[in-house]
Amino acid sequence: MGLKEQAISGVLWNGAGRIASYGIEFFVGIILARLLTPTEFGLIGTIMVFIVLSEAFINGGFSHALIRKQDCTQKDYTTVFFFNIAIGILLFLILVITAGPISSFFNNSELKPLIQVLGIGLIISSLTLIQKVRLTKRIDFKLQTKISLIASIISGLASVTMAYKGFGVWSLIAKTLINQGVNSILLWHWNKWKPDMLFSTESFRELFGFGSKLLVSRLIGTLMQNINYIIIAKFFTPQDLGYFTRAEMFKNLVSQNATYIVTTVGYPVLATIQDDRLRMKEVFRKILVNTFFVIVILMAGMASTSKALILTLVGEQWLQSVILLQMLCFVGVLMPLNSLNVNILNVVGRSDLYLKLHVIVELLAIPNIFLGIFFGIKALIAGMIFIELLSYVIFNHESNKILNYPLGEQLQDIMPGLILAIAMAAIVFLIGYLVTLGPILILIIQVLAGTVIVLVAGELLKIDSYIFLRTILLNKIGFNK
Repeated sequence: MGLKEQAISGVLWNGAGRIASYGIEFFVGIILARLLTPTEFGLIGTIMVFIVLSEAFINGGFSHALIRKQDCTQKDYTTVFFFNIAIGILLFLILVITAGPISSFFNNSELKPLIQVLGIGLIISSLTLIQKVRLTKRIDFKLQTKISLIASIISGLASVTMAYKGFGVWSLIAKTLINQGVNSILLWHWNKWKPDMLFSTESFRELFGFGSKLLVSRLIGTLMQNINYIIIAKFFTPQDLGYFTRAEMFKNLVSQNATYIVTTVGYPVLATIQDDRLRMKEVFRKILVNTFFVIVILMAGMASTSKALILTLVGEQWLQSVILLQMLCFVGVLMPLNSLNVNILNVVGRSDLYLKLHVIVELLAIPNIFLGIFFGIKALIAGMIFIELLSYVIFNHESNKILNYPLGEQLQDIMPGLILAIAMAAIVFLIGYLVTLGPILILIIQVLAGTVIVLVAGELLKIDSYIFLRTILLNKIGFNK
């Protein structure tokens, strides 16, 4: 199988798995949103920043270092494996000790046991990194898809059952831990890799030299991306944080998953051709343009149908999430562009530059924190949009030095998709504004209208990304054979 076929197969399998898995998570989240309250979701949102930061430590940038290294040995894998376990146990103990002070900081005693129990997931995560890395290096996302789906189904059923039985916020805790546990068990069962009893300081120094910069960058990025949770939890109410996290769940259904898919597949693909800059640019351009086309259409559609979407799926108690979702959709469009551009720096081994740029960009979030404190959550999201825009300009400036693919050329390439998305969203939003039916019927009409507009415009205008994606889809289902 050639590189193009591997990349397409990887994107499709990873995409199908990610979409199906997150689709299950999304469906489960909708059921839980009807069984639980915004306050209970806000409690989880409050503590997740500490969990996510800890998981960034566990990764340590080693996954990217191992994927980028083309001649990894058993010594490399085993060294990282045992280091991760040690870090996972250490971080779990730190969370157990600091759970009390964290609860006091947020003036909520309910948080302490939640943090301590959820911290068990850090040890579970530390056991699975190497298994995922080995599959990713082989661009084998079929097995990861299978495992992810099984874990999502089992954890989803368990959490819904617990919520229905009245376990409240603990059903959300159980959902996370069961998902991590099933993932770990199945990865070890089917991937068949086993560590040796050794630890190489030489291997550690080599991998850490590259990975440490990514670690610092990831920690800073993770903190600043999740600082919004801390600000809302501290200066507003758990209910307000619940509305914000619900809006983010809808936004992430498209944006975060698409970003994860293309960066997870694109990184090992581009790493194999890192010495051929012309070919790198060609492959990168196709990834960026086609990814943006899909994301901008879906995010524009979500923004224009947000009211009917939320009323239909989670009910009126979440109505205050509508405007937050509409604003977050702008953030969601820009996130994949930034991730793709900055990913180029990692591919060519410039993790030092990656770190410097991330520090510069994340420092911009500091004034945005005060904007949110004094002017509210909407102002906070408006600042997030500005930061994403500025980040795109900064990251592209550096990736252009490597690929000779400047901002103007990128904008020209993505413009057809952007114009189509804006036109489609305007019409779909107008339909929702004028039609006076129930939210379910309005949502159906809006989705059908948006789909027809994209299909007709794609065929009539012969938009490159539309034709490319349509051809791949028809080939995969056998219509073009």
